[in-house]
Amino acid sequence: MTAPSKPFDFSGRDELLRDPEQAALYLEECLVDGNMELFQVALRNVAKAQQGGVRAVAKQAELNRENLYRALSKTGKPQMETITKMLSALGMRITITPDTP
Repeated sequence: MTAPSKPFDFSGRDELLRDPEQAALYLEECLVDGNMELFQVALRNVAKAQQGGVRAVAKQAELNRENLYRALSKTGKPQMETITKMLSALGMRITITPDTP
């Protein structure tokens, strides 16, 4: 007989997402299949997890706070410039690698 399942404990998620290496892995996995909506949610999660939240990320990235909130909303369509500035503020950058079959 199997043990009953337990809900996943998300209490340590923010701490993990504050680490640039862990956040980069998370974002990369969310982007690997090309699902931009999933990647956008992941970006929002990483920004919210930072000290000061999205507001602090916007300030460090020199982006308008309201525009960043809008870009990361469910209906938002962040431009590449916004994404690169945000990633830079988080200590990350975009890299391109060949697709392997």
